[in-house]
Amino acid sequence: MLILSRKENESITIGENITIRVISIDKGNVKIGFDAPPELIILREELKLAISEENKKSLQQQTQGNVLDRLVAAKKKI
Repeated sequence: MLILSRKENESITIGENITIRVISIDKGNVKIGFDAPPELIILREELKLAISEENKKSLQQQTQGNVLDRLVAAKKKI
């Protein structure tokens, strides 16, 4: 992990087209601005984790539904 120090209004550039700028620092809070291509998805970590958990739950429900459908179909064959 690369760790850099920045002051207000200073920035970091990643590659050719991503810039991260420290907008303000106030009472332990840091506001950060991102300048990146619109097709690049930028998410807070907690939001990414929440989406991942919801996707896992959805997949489990779909799998459970498929298993139930197969059991019902197998019972009809009997």
